[in-house]
Amino acid sequence: MYKHLLIRNIRLIEVIEMVKVFIDPGHGGTDPGSVGNGLREKDLTLSIATRIKDILLIEYNNVSVKMSRTQDTFPSLNDRTNAANAWGADFFLSIHINAGGGTGYEDYIYTSTNQITKTYQDHIHSEVMKLINIQDRGQKTGDLHVLRETDMPALLTENGFIDNVNDAAKLKTSSFIESLARGHVNGLVKCFNLTKKSTAVYHTVVSGDTVYSLSNSYGSTVQQIKDWNGLDSQYTITVNQKLRVK
Repeated sequence: MYKHLLIRNIRLIEVIEMVKVFIDPGHGGTDPGSVGNGLREKDLTLSIATRIKDILLIEYNNVSVKMSRTQDTFPSLNDRTNAANAWGADFFLSIHINAGGGTGYEDYIYTSTNQITKTYQDHIHSEVMKLINIQDRGQKTGDLHVLRETDMPALLTENGFIDNVNDAAKLKTSSFIESLARGHVNGLVKCFNLTKKSTAVYHTVVSGDTVYSLSNSYGSTVQQIKDWNGLDSQYTITVNQKLRVK
């Protein structure tokens, strides 16, 4: 007599948690924020924040993004932090443009915060500064509503001075906005160990792009971009040309 053993295959299902990033484009609607050199802060913050969102969702796995506004509206400060808290965000990122006669990039965390938030600030500050040719004004702390009233690690970034002619000239270029967005994303990738989707990434060339700057932005080598796109020995690219960059 034989004993028949019934062996059941047990499938182990790994539950993958999504990283929740809440992005807050500063000001909006009736509040233009700082104004100078033909620019309005509310427009720039929305452009940078939207690009950060798009890069995260298109290029990375297991990340979910919500924004405090996606159009020219004005959520109150309470609206912004309440929305992030209710969603259970893992990180709150507030995008701003500076004013007051200075120049450069700086970022803020709350005056009394934990080491995780400080580490996240370190990562994002470092990655932004790698991609932008602008003065480093340092990593700072401040008692700001969006940093104080959020239940998760929070960072507010000041991306150049709208009333500085040189900073404003950069902020008027698509390539600088792209570099700012990429820097923020690269920092978030380090913070949360995000992984790239296994698909090729393409970039439409804008004024000011070079193969070298694109290689820095997308984490590829100059030689890879040259080979993928059959570029000549001078690495010639033209505006509106679609390049594989990853």
